[in-house]
Amino acid sequence: MDRERVRDYVNQYCRLRDVQFAAYEMYARRHGLTAKELFVLDIIWFAPEGCLQSEICERLSATKQTISAIIKKFWKQGYVSLTESETDRRNKIIRLTEAGVAYTEKIIPPAAQAEIDAMSLLSDEDMAELVRLTTLFSGLMEKKFAGIRKRGD
Repeated sequence: MDRERVRDYVNQYCRLRDVQFAAYEMYARRHGLTAKELFVLDIIWFAPEGCLQSEICERLSATKQTISAIIKKFWKQGYVSLTESETDRRNKIIRLTEAGVAYTEKIIPPAAQAEIDAMSLLSDEDMAELVRLTTLFSGLMEKKFAGIRKRGD
């Protein structure tokens, strides 16, 4: 396949990815959140036993500083509690408080249901193919981006 045709597919894919991200961003804004804050709430919501800040960082490919600032905001609002991990005192277990559950249940379950509803409109084969191809492309992207040298190297 020639480079120009591949570039056209990359552009189509990027536009579609941007549409998906914009849907999350617009939904988050309606609740006074950023998309990253929405994603953090989502991770905590679906971890009723709590989760580690490092797990959130890894899942979102975000820096510790970014996630720490988000967690601190939610902590100040009384939505999350922080407990020292028994295995690593530097890492905190993050859980929703009662106020956090009351706040988050109005935001995350409807969003999760929208994702499920949208995906369920695809056939079983299309769902599997979407996940398969996205997994394949994401892995290839990670490898190619990791192979790019920094300027001056």
